[in-house]
Amino acid sequence: MNKSENIMLTADGYLALEQELNVLKTEKRPEVIKALKEARALGDLSENSDYDAARNEQAQLEARIKELEYKLEHCTIADAGSDGTVGVGSNVTITYDDGETEEYKIVGSLEADPFENKISNESPIGKAINGHKKGETVEVQSPNGNFSVTITDIN
Repeated sequence: MNKSENIMLTADGYLALEQELNVLKTEKRPEVIKALKEARALGDLSENSDYDAARNEQAQLEARIKELEYKLEHCTIADAGSDGTVGVGSNVTITYDDGETEEYKIVGSLEADPFENKISNESPIGKAINGHKKGETVEVQSPNGNFSVTITDIN
Protein backbone atom coordinates (compact mmCIF):
# COMPACT_ATOMS: atom_id res chain seq x y z
CA MET A 1 0.00 0.00 0.00
CA ASN A 2 1.11 3.51 -0.74
CA LYS A 3 2.02 5.20 2.56
CA SER A 4 0.33 8.47 1.55
CA GLU A 5 -2.86 6.77 0.37
CA ASN A 6 -6.01 8.06 2.01
CA ILE A 7 -8.24 5.06 2.69
CA MET A 8 -11.86 6.19 2.84
CA LEU A 9 -14.39 3.89 4.53
CA THR A 10 -17.99 4.15 5.63
CA ALA A 11 -18.75 3.16 9.21
CA ASP A 12 -20.22 -0.12 7.90
CA GLY A 13 -17.08 -0.80 5.88
CA TYR A 14 -14.88 -0.14 8.90
CA LEU A 15 -16.93 -2.56 11.01
CA ALA A 16 -16.75 -5.24 8.29
CA LEU A 17 -12.94 -5.00 8.17
CA GLU A 18 -12.77 -5.07 11.97
CA GLN A 19 -14.95 -8.19 12.09
CA GLU A 20 -12.86 -9.93 9.41
CA LEU A 21 -9.68 -9.11 11.34
CA ASN A 22 -11.18 -10.45 14.54
CA VAL A 23 -12.20 -13.74 12.86
CA LEU A 24 -8.75 -14.15 11.33
CA LYS A 25 -7.01 -13.58 14.66
CA THR A 26 -9.32 -15.53 16.95
CA GLU A 27 -10.49 -18.39 14.73
CA LYS A 28 -8.34 -18.84 11.63
CA ARG A 29 -4.93 -18.26 13.21
CA PRO A 30 -5.42 -20.99 15.87
CA GLU A 31 -6.68 -23.38 13.16
CA VAL A 32 -3.54 -22.81 11.08
CA ILE A 33 -1.27 -23.24 14.10
CA LYS A 34 -3.01 -26.52 14.91
CA ALA A 35 -2.60 -27.71 11.29
CA LEU A 36 1.12 -26.81 11.45
CA LYS A 37 1.59 -28.80 14.65
CA GLU A 38 -0.22 -31.80 13.19
CA ALA A 39 1.82 -31.67 9.98
CA ARG A 40 5.06 -31.28 11.93
CA ALA A 41 4.17 -34.39 13.93
CA LEU A 42 4.04 -36.45 10.72
CA GLY A 43 7.81 -36.50 10.52
CA ASP A 44 10.30 -35.44 7.82
CA LEU A 45 9.51 -31.82 6.94
CA SER A 46 11.55 -31.82 3.72
CA GLU A 47 8.99 -34.01 1.94
CA ASN A 48 5.89 -33.14 3.93
CA SER A 49 3.30 -31.55 1.64
CA ASP A 50 0.86 -31.03 4.52
CA TYR A 51 3.47 -28.97 6.33
CA ASP A 52 4.23 -26.93 3.19
CA ALA A 53 0.51 -26.27 2.64
CA ALA A 54 0.04 -25.20 6.27
CA ARG A 55 3.06 -22.86 6.04
CA ASN A 56 1.67 -21.30 2.86
CA GLU A 57 -1.73 -20.85 4.48
CA GLN A 58 -0.07 -19.26 7.51
CA ALA A 59 1.86 -16.83 5.31
CA GLN A 60 -1.30 -15.80 3.45
CA LEU A 61 -3.22 -15.42 6.70
CA GLU A 62 -0.54 -13.27 8.32
CA ALA A 63 -0.29 -11.10 5.19
CA ARG A 64 -4.06 -10.51 5.23
CA ILE A 65 -3.98 -9.68 8.95
CA LYS A 66 -1.17 -7.18 8.37
CA GLU A 67 -3.07 -5.64 5.43
CA LEU A 68 -6.28 -5.26 7.45
CA GLU A 69 -4.42 -3.75 10.42
CA TYR A 70 -2.79 -1.22 8.09
CA LYS A 71 -6.10 -0.28 6.48
CA LEU A 72 -7.83 0.14 9.83
CA GLU A 73 -4.98 2.26 11.21
CA HIS A 74 -4.77 4.51 8.15
CA CYS A 75 -8.39 4.98 7.20
CA THR A 76 -10.74 7.89 7.44
CA ILE A 77 -14.31 7.08 8.39
CA ALA A 78 -16.54 9.15 6.16
CA ASP A 79 -19.62 10.83 7.44
CA ALA A 80 -22.31 11.27 4.79
CA GLY A 81 -22.76 14.92 3.88
CA SER A 82 -25.02 16.29 6.61
CA ASP A 83 -25.25 19.58 4.75
CA GLY A 84 -27.42 18.11 2.00
CA THR A 85 -24.54 17.38 -0.35
CA VAL A 86 -23.38 14.08 -1.77
CA GLY A 87 -20.46 12.48 0.05
CA VAL A 88 -19.07 9.09 0.99
CA GLY A 89 -21.84 7.25 2.82
CA SER A 90 -24.66 9.01 0.97
CA ASN A 91 -27.46 7.09 -0.72
CA VAL A 92 -28.10 8.94 -3.96
CA THR A 93 -30.77 8.62 -6.62
CA ILE A 94 -29.74 9.94 -10.02
CA THR A 95 -31.55 10.26 -13.32
CA TYR A 96 -29.67 9.83 -16.58
CA ASP A 97 -30.31 11.82 -19.76
CA ASP A 98 -32.53 9.02 -21.12
CA GLY A 99 -34.81 9.14 -18.05
CA GLU A 100 -33.42 5.98 -16.44
CA THR A 101 -33.16 6.26 -12.65
CA GLU A 102 -30.58 4.49 -10.48
CA GLU A 103 -29.91 4.50 -6.75
CA TYR A 104 -26.34 4.21 -5.50
CA LYS A 105 -24.53 4.27 -2.21
CA ILE A 106 -21.31 6.26 -2.43
CA VAL A 107 -18.51 4.37 -0.68
CA GLY A 108 -14.71 4.33 -0.52
CA SER A 109 -12.88 2.34 -3.18
CA LEU A 110 -12.33 -0.65 -0.84
CA GLU A 111 -16.08 -1.10 -0.39
CA ALA A 112 -17.19 -0.58 -3.99
CA ASP A 113 -19.45 -3.33 -5.31
CA PRO A 114 -21.39 -2.49 -8.47
CA PHE A 115 -23.58 -5.59 -8.01
CA GLU A 116 -24.90 -4.06 -4.78
CA ASN A 117 -25.09 -0.54 -6.29
CA LYS A 118 -22.18 0.62 -4.14
CA ILE A 119 -19.99 2.90 -6.23
CA SER A 120 -16.66 4.39 -5.32
CA ASN A 121 -16.20 8.06 -4.64
CA GLU A 122 -13.33 7.73 -7.15
CA SER A 123 -15.54 6.38 -9.98
CA PRO A 124 -16.56 8.79 -12.75
CA ILE A 125 -20.11 9.17 -11.38
CA GLY A 126 -18.89 9.32 -7.78
CA LYS A 127 -16.38 12.07 -8.60
CA ALA A 128 -18.92 14.05 -10.62
CA ILE A 129 -21.72 14.11 -8.03
CA ASN A 130 -19.53 14.49 -4.93
CA GLY A 131 -20.30 17.75 -3.14
CA HIS A 132 -23.41 18.50 -5.22
CA LYS A 133 -26.98 18.91 -3.96
CA LYS A 134 -30.37 17.50 -4.81
CA GLY A 135 -31.75 18.90 -8.07
CA GLU A 136 -28.36 19.70 -9.58
CA THR A 137 -27.39 18.37 -12.99
CA VAL A 138 -23.73 17.45 -13.36
CA GLU A 139 -21.53 16.38 -16.25
CA VAL A 140 -19.90 12.95 -15.83
CA GLN A 141 -16.62 12.41 -17.65
CA SER A 142 -16.19 8.72 -18.32
CA PRO A 143 -13.92 6.66 -20.57
CA ASN A 144 -16.98 5.92 -22.75
CA GLY A 145 -17.78 9.60 -23.24
CA ASN A 146 -19.39 12.40 -21.29
CA PHE A 147 -23.01 12.40 -20.14
CA SER A 148 -25.22 14.28 -17.70
CA VAL A 149 -27.00 13.07 -14.59
CA THR A 150 -29.44 14.84 -12.32
CA ILE A 151 -29.34 14.21 -8.58
CA THR A 152 -32.97 13.52 -7.68
CA ASP A 153 -32.56 12.44 -4.06
CA ILE A 154 -29.93 12.21 -1.31
CA ASN A 155 -30.40 10.14 1.87
